[in-house]
Amino acid sequence: QVQLVESGGGLVQAGGSLRLSCAASGRTYSVHSVGWFRQAPGKEREFVVAISWRGGITYYADSVKGRFTISRDNAKNTVFLQMNSLKPEDTAVYYCAARLDLGVAATRNEYAYWGQGTQVTVSS
Repeated sequence: QVQLVESGGGLVQAGGSLRLSCAASGRTYSVHSVGWFRQAPGKEREFVVAISWRGGITYYADSVKGRFTISRDNAKNTVFLQMNSLKPEDTAVYYCAARLDLGVAATRNEYAYWGQGTQVTVSS
């Protein structure tokens, strides 16, 4: 199995920045790609961005493209989400998830393992 732990969330003002981390452990050799999702109160969990482990291929949701950047440190089994120009509508619990099959995906059921989430709150 694979364990994922998110960190780096917090409270920031609109226009500010945060950097989230997702540390993977366990059978990390089986992970092909990692995605970030978020869920605001009363709303469904939505896709944010994903990255493939080997090639670094990325796919961003339109709502965050140009503001968020995903990256990874393969040696440390860690992915990062740099969030700039944050808006109040970015407020949500952010989850990272691991996909075992080839390719990247933006659908929840394509990911086998999930972290517990980290809260991001953006004040206006």
